[in-house]
Amino acid sequence: MGRQAEVARRVLPSFEEAEGLGPQDGAFVRDLVAVLDKHGNLDRFGLCLLHDHFRLAPDEVLVETHDLDARTLQVKVEKAATTTHTRPSQWRFAKAPGKAKASRNTGDVDVESHVCQVVLQCSPISGCPGKKSAQR
Repeated sequence: MGRQAEVARRVLPSFEEAEGLGPQDGAFVRDLVAVLDKHGNLDRFGLCLLHDHFRLAPDEVLVETHDLDARTLQVKVEKAATTTHTRPSQWRFAKAPGKAKASRNTGDVDVESHVCQVVLQCSPISGCPGKKSAQR
């Protein structure tokens, strides 16, 4: 789920402790929407509340699958080295030195002084977005 040796992951709060969006975040949301709109990404990216329900080992990754007929999503833990779910769908930001580059093994992407660390990944094989023929 990333390069823990290179970029240490901050401990996230539990879901119960994590503070969601509120009225105090109005200016932040307006600024973020303006930046997304400026770069043509308003319908491409959004927000998610970063939190932990349980800890992952350094060699594990969260993966998302879904059942189109039952209209259900499932998130589970798999070994990063053996998962077939390789399309990142959620990222978190971490400060890191280095030049812009992508990691083939983890999906993490360095962008100037920040790393977009993969939080969740899926695969077109499971019907995740990107496999047009599987979508309804």
